[in-house]
Amino acid sequence: MGRRHRPFFRINAIDTHTPRNGRIIEKLGHYDPIEKDLAKQIVLKVDRVKYWLEKGAIPSDSVAELLLHQGIKTEHVVKVRARRKRARQALRKKGQPFTKAEKIAAGHFKTKTKGEAEPAAPTA
Repeated sequence: MGRRHRPFFRINAIDTHTPRNGRIIEKLGHYDPIEKDLAKQIVLKVDRVKYWLEKGAIPSDSVAELLLHQGIKTEHVVKVRARRKRARQALRKKGQPFTKAEKIAAGHFKTKTKGEAEPAAPTA
């Protein structure tokens, strides 16, 4: 939802067999990332969200993170974070960077400065 430069997201319970813009089962709340007041930024019907999670609803990655900010921990977020932690530990054991900041510090990405120009393509 929303418009250009003004995002707005609805949080709904939807059957997995319906099309993306198909019929919703229940409106559970909304997320307004531009709202200054943090209490109004995420509005949820917490009891209904918990009901649907108990019934087996699987939230998307982004909705699961929003629910975590509201204090609702889902199995999906726990599994993703555990998998990410194992991957981070495995790479650190090998001495390889994991985050983008670590990769930049290790020299994997070349950062450009404003005055730096692109190398010219060779002419034949």
